[in-house]
Amino acid sequence: MDNILIVSGHTDLNDSVANRLIIDELKNAFPNAEFSILSELYPNFEIDVKAEQEKLVKADIVVLQFPVFWYSMPSIMHRWIELVFVHGFSHGSKGDALKGKILIPSFTFGASEDYPIDEIVMQQIKEIAALCRFNLQDHICTPAVSYALRNDPEQLLQIKKLSKEHARKLINRIRG
Repeated sequence: MDNILIVSGHTDLNDSVANRLIIDELKNAFPNAEFSILSELYPNFEIDVKAEQEKLVKADIVVLQFPVFWYSMPSIMHRWIELVFVHGFSHGSKGDALKGKILIPSFTFGASEDYPIDEIVMQQIKEIAALCRFNLQDHICTPAVSYALRNDPEQLLQIKKLSKEHARKLINRIRG
């Protein structure tokens, strides 16, 4: 089995419905995977760069799981990338630690599916993947799982249904 690293970029996973459910489903499907739940590990954004780089070096498959906030990945995931993906490690003439590793972007957002948010978000991920020479896989995204809808019981059931479907797609993608 490939070594799997799943990085959760939600800023407060315990206060999430969709991303929490997706991470829980991934933990059930891949009990031996490494999970970096950034909000739990680094609530003050003080990333342990060496530890995170070691996780990346061991991984064959890297999953970035996050909700889209303001047309981008959350601030904690940005910070993680800024500090961990540095010249000489992830890119540059001697930075090849991520070369050839499979990268699977996986994200949720609250907007409707007709909004081209996946293209907006994917542009930056494509650039990161190219610079770091990841083997970028097609992304998995699920719209219409807004945090604001969770107080309506019917909407909450729909969010859970969509999130489980998202997790199933992601699990199948990881398994190849």
